Amino acid sequence: MAEPDSPPPQPLPIPSLEDMQHWTCVMGRTQQMMLEAGLQTIEESPAVPIIPGFTDPRTIERARDFWTDSMKLWGRFLAPADASVEPEAPAHAKDKRFKDAAWRDNPVFDWIRQSYLLMSDHIQRGVDELDGLDPAQREKLRFATRNIVEAMSPSNFPATNPLVIARTVETGGENLLSGMQHMLADLTKGQLTHTDPNAFEVGRNIATTPGKVIKRTPLYELIQYSPTTKEVIETPLVIFPPWINRFYILDLTAEKSFIKWAVDQGLTVFMVSWRSADASMKDVTWDDYVEAGQIAAIDTIRDVLKVDAVHAIGYCVAGTTLAATLAVLAARGQADKVKSATFFTAQVDFTRAGELLNFVDDDQLKIIEQVSGDGYLDGRYMALTFNLLRGRDLIWNYVTNNYLMGQDYVPFDLLHWNGDTTNLPSKWHLSYLRDLYRDNLLVQPGALSIAGTPIDLRQVTTPSYIQAGREDHIAPPDSVWQLTRHFGGPMKFVLAGSGHIAGVVNPPAAGKYQYWTNPVPAGTLADFVAGAVETKGSWWPDWIEWVRAHGDAMVPAKGARVPGKGKLKSVCDAPGDYVKTR
Repeated sequence: MAEPDSPPPQPLPIPSLEDMQHWTCVMGRTQQMMLEAGLQTIEESPAVPIIPGFTDPRTIERARDFWTDSMKLWGRFLAPADASVEPEAPAHAKDKRFKDAAWRDNPVFDWIRQSYLLMSDHIQRGVDELDGLDPAQREKLRFATRNIVEAMSPSNFPATNPLVIARTVETGGENLLSGMQHMLADLTKGQLTHTDPNAFEVGRNIATTPGKVIKRTPLYELIQYSPTTKEVIETPLVIFPPWINRFYILDLTAEKSFIKWAVDQGLTVFMVSWRSADASMKDVTWDDYVEAGQIAAIDTIRDVLKVDAVHAIGYCVAGTTLAATLAVLAARGQADKVKSATFFTAQVDFTRAGELLNFVDDDQLKIIEQVSGDGYLDGRYMALTFNLLRGRDLIWNYVTNNYLMGQDYVPFDLLHWNGDTTNLPSKWHLSYLRDLYRDNLLVQPGALSIAGTPIDLRQVTTPSYIQAGREDHIAPPDSVWQLTRHFGGPMKFVLAGSGHIAGVVNPPAAGKYQYWTNPVPAGTLADFVAGAVETKGSWWPDWIEWVRAHGDAMVPAKGARVPGKGKLKSVCDAPGDYVKTR
């Protein structure tokens, strides 16, 4: 007799959260018992070389710490309401990568998040505890480890990011298609996109302060801006921006523009707009940026306006070069050509130059040389380097939002500027990295020279205003502070809130951040901070008061004070042509 038909198989029931917690608890207890037994065996028989180096007491201690913290994590996961369970570390709870509630509301993703943060902490802590590394090696390993750990974040992968999963379900996968378009576009141009590429245009809605280009050389254009006051300060201002970026970081939207603000304060403002390098600039060296660049621009302005001196600003690497320029002028008996010098986040002593020192060993320099075959370094290389310094914010944040979530790019003028790269003359750039960053020759009297004139920073007596950013990751404040140890003239040091860009571009009307001053001489940055007075808002008003304190007379804003009305006629309207060259 035939057997009756078997009933169709029933689907397995979905386990409840209580079931999951129960079995997770069982696995966790099993893991803990195995760990405790293993550690007890190692401690009782320390000579047994189970793994080379593992019997070292510090290695055992690291393992114990890791698994102890792992068990605490199990405790928070299994009994979140238990008051005896140690709470999550505050730094973990505030991590912006996991700020959305979805990372905590779902137990699985909460476990993924906390497990990753736990491993991240222990991996990076292990670097600090390694023996036998000199400080430079440790810093390189720390930098590399941090970047690897950040790349491993579960927020960077679609299968482990609850927001990406929800977005994929919601859009039927359209987010991944949009993200693929974004990624392919970036691969085509060889650069990560941070903002809407069509939102801003130089001369249309950024870099719009009225003025004229009054001089053009193979190295730079000299822009003179139109006065907005009936009278202006007699001594003009010339600004030297870094040639590794476009000058309009100081002339973004009208509300953020340092140039417009300075013009409105009654200054006759000149800006040097450096040319982006091409093969014709393969032989350009530092001598050219000092002699044919900064000194020539200073002399041109003095001649056009028939004045004895200028106020000068040098930003970042152009500030480093301005220090050399002042030393050269002093050696030639021409120091009075510059009435005052202001340094925005500039360095001359590179012993404490921060994470950029990781890019100046022989291997890195060989790579730069190899990718500079046409006599110039593609600006995208430098852009990637600076992005790596803040990989979490400037790389992985955009991978998640724009590649995985498929979001459109948000218009942001500062990020538009950040992605507007310039090429660098490779001969000079390699020399800069070797001579300054690696070998720190600028602070060694006579070790470097310009056109045969030795550089000795001790001879610089020009009054100097030195600004640093408290959170600067490119020119760390303690590195900027070193200027005060090498100049011989009167100096005012100002520590601004925020970093390398926002610490500088901070208009008074925004009411953001703060700055610190200290009238009492200090031997170290720590001493300066200990006695400093905090002032809310922008340091710009403090700076203009410092400039005016040099006793400048006022003159009518006419004749040569109007761009193109003096000895040099207008070449074209500001912002000029070099800033638009790609």
